[in-house]
Amino acid sequence: MLYWLFKAVLYPVITSLFRPEVKGLEHVPLTGPAVLASNHLSFSDSIFLPMVVPRRVSFMAKSDYFTGRGVKGRITAGFFKGVGQLPVDRSGGRASEAAIDLALQVLDRGELFGIYPEGTRSPDGRLYRGKTGVARVALTSGVPVLPVAMHGTDVIQPIGRKLPRIRRVGITIGAPLDFSRYEGMENDRFVLRSVTDEITYEIMRLSEQEYVDVYAASMKEKLAASSKERRTQGRAARAAGSGAASAAAVLAAGPDAASTSQRASEPEPGPEALGDVGSALPGPAGADDGGAAPGVVSSSAPEPAPRGTPDERPAR
Repeated sequence: MLYWLFKAVLYPVITSLFRPEVKGLEHVPLTGPAVLASNHLSFSDSIFLPMVVPRRVSFMAKSDYFTGRGVKGRITAGFFKGVGQLPVDRSGGRASEAAIDLALQVLDRGELFGIYPEGTRSPDGRLYRGKTGVARVALTSGVPVLPVAMHGTDVIQPIGRKLPRIRRVGITIGAPLDFSRYEGMENDRFVLRSVTDEITYEIMRLSEQEYVDVYAASMKEKLAASSKERRTQGRAARAAGSGAASAAAVLAAGPDAASTSQRASEPEPGPEALGDVGSALPGPAGADDGGAAPGVVSSSAPEPAPRGTPDERPAR
């Protein structure tokens, strides 16, 4: 009930302000379960997509949104529950299994389940490698997967921006993908990767994004480490510059600025201990689950495995 109340209130506001252009809405089944697998550009993706789909769509959201304290925390939790979000622990391991079970419960009720295969928002607008959770949900439930492309949501609300800009957004829903040929193979990691790559390929085709064959979370960690390193270098450079300026001022002022005996008693500064501070991002920590080496960037997603060859890896 709360979901439809939120939708009734927000729908006229969102459609009048952002004028979403929706294509492929006819692919959404009128009844029965299905998975909506979308790229993830912005926080607002989870609002725009449910708004334009006539049926209820349940997305997963990190559990932090549901456990906040105080007035703001309760309002946030109420909002996420109201728009159909499901709390999920993203720490991995058993938490991942719980998330899969939660998704299957939604589909068992004959509802629509929304998921972002990338696992997190894209840090730069490109499409990143999909995690295999979407494949496990699809193969275990046996339901079709609808690839979805969000357009322009990163422009209206980039990461870190609280209030969206008033711009037009686009949503493209592709034809359903059928993976019944992999029935009973939901525990085969090569099949899971093949299915995930096929879904990612369709999302890339609809969104026309550049594809990057690393996980978005890994790229965020690398970018954060690089940013921290630059800040450290900047502070060191400013400190060195300040010291050099002070020395120059003393030399320019002459012996009256500081006594000769005081300067003579000060220890002679030693050499700077400069480390290797190259501008390259940190390399990968290790191999991943069978795809191309992390760090490889390409303009197209890996081609899905040919139909009828479920035990072959997708070509990269």
